[in-house]
Amino acid sequence: MYVTTDFRKGLKIEYNGKPYVISDFQHVNPGKGAAFVRTKLKNLETAQVLEVTFKSGDKVPIPDLETKEMQYLYSDGTNFTFMDMVHFDQVELTNKDIGDAKNFIIENSVVKVTFFQGKPVTVEVDNFVELVVSETQPNIKGDTSSGGGKPATMETGLTITVPFHINEGDKLKIDSRTSTYVEKVK
Repeated sequence: MYVTTDFRKGLKIEYNGKPYVISDFQHVNPGKGAAFVRTKLKNLETAQVLEVTFKSGDKVPIPDLETKEMQYLYSDGTNFTFMDMVHFDQVELTNKDIGDAKNFIIENSVVKVTFFQGKPVTVEVDNFVELVVSETQPNIKGDTSSGGGKPATMETGLTITVPFHINEGDKLKIDSRTSTYVEKVK
């Protein structure tokens, strides 16, 4: 069991029988009355965010979570198939299960899949991924003083803004947390 003093961002807890991750919290000690903890909890299965207040000293269960490194094999359009790197078991996840991670995974890439009571609930990719530009406008001379950029579509279908010197076929480092361009990979 976790106590409210254990709370921190990123801590995974069980609340009402469901797995949640604490996305924000604040210990409040009012002048009158007992202290409490105000939290924002994100459901790992549905991505729903709840605001929950716990009394100081409340206990919450530790969820039955297991995280495995799995290799992304292929997608049939609606399902994504992953393979356990140790036991070679295969798991299929839907677009809804994967969420935004689908924009950052390419065939044979390794991701972390979190299971709650044996059922896959989330897919985590690295903070930085390398993707190839599949479509963008040709290089535009001039107008570099504005510091703007142009749209580029990556091999996964993700569209981001890149500097003007980027061309089709270039490999780019992308921040998966913010979906932004970091640098061109040599």
